Amino acid sequence: MNRFEIWVMDFDPSFGAEIKKTRPAVIISHEAMNNNLQTVIVAPLTTTVRGGYPTRVLATFANKGGEIMLDQLRCVDKKRLKKKVGKLESFEAEAVCEVLALMFKCIV
Repeated sequence: MNRFEIWVMDFDPSFGAEIKKTRPAVIISHEAMNNNLQTVIVAPLTTTVRGGYPTRVLATFANKGGEIMLDQLRCVDKKRLKKKVGKLESFEAEAVCEVLALMFKCIV
């Protein structure tokens, strides 16, 4: 399991506004974590394009447009990941890193 790979993942059970159902997700965590822990950090993909959400990155997967929902990051057990189905394009991976950098920028 490597960073920026896309896996089909089971997000259920979920609560409230958390993302639901089985859907593709992008592995966000770095290989150093992925190789040594039983968990990975993922961001779900959706075909619903909200547009204008600063925490979402436009992406195309399986010939469908959609968004990577970085506002729905989750740390999950690897057992939730069912099947590798692809990998982000390099420009999409770069956009993910840029948004994450903005999201977690700390000014002290």
